[in-house]
Amino acid sequence: MGQIIFLRHGQAKNNTERILAGRTEGIPLTDTGIKQSEHTAELLKHMNISAIYSSPIERAKHTAEIAGKYNLLEVTIDDRLNELDMGKFTGMPYDEIFKSNGNVFMKFYNSELEIAHNGVETFSDVKKRILGIVDYVIEKHPDENVLLVTHMDPIKAMLSTIIDLSPTNLYELIIANASLNIFSEKDGKYSLSGLNVMDPSRFDQVGSL
Repeated sequence: MGQIIFLRHGQAKNNTERILAGRTEGIPLTDTGIKQSEHTAELLKHMNISAIYSSPIERAKHTAEIAGKYNLLEVTIDDRLNELDMGKFTGMPYDEIFKSNGNVFMKFYNSELEIAHNGVETFSDVKKRILGIVDYVIEKHPDENVLLVTHMDPIKAMLSTIIDLSPTNLYELIIANASLNIFSEKDGKYSLSGLNVMDPSRFDQVGSL
């Protein structure tokens, strides 16, 4: 039984500036994000991964390339791993979004229609595309360990398919930058093997974006 290993990208410039980047291109990893990604790439050397797939967004792609360099693997880009499409909120400061529109993330996890009217991708659509790439990888790489490099909400979407999490739970859950989130599949059922797995020296970073 192989493992599907989700890796959130390392810290990016928007994380430190509290900007909702969404699918905005041209936002690089910070120096800290590069170091985080290198630490995680070292951990992956002990996990015998056979393939790497990545979101097309720069911060995820760079994280994946670091993992590929350390593990001698090429990176395959797959749009199903893309960041959540945040519609009109893309590129806005978090404080401004919350002030003018309330907690849009709670509305997203609640699947409120208002959020879709603002051009935001629905949580159910995120789940569909993530399960699509997972099913594809399981079929293409049976009994292999495969790395999927993506963003926080796609990982939450995968987690929500196996654990009944309330919208509040989903909102409060932080998937740390450059953390590994490990799932296994058997007979069509998924199980969680590890959440926010990282170098022990980074444990104090779990609660930050």
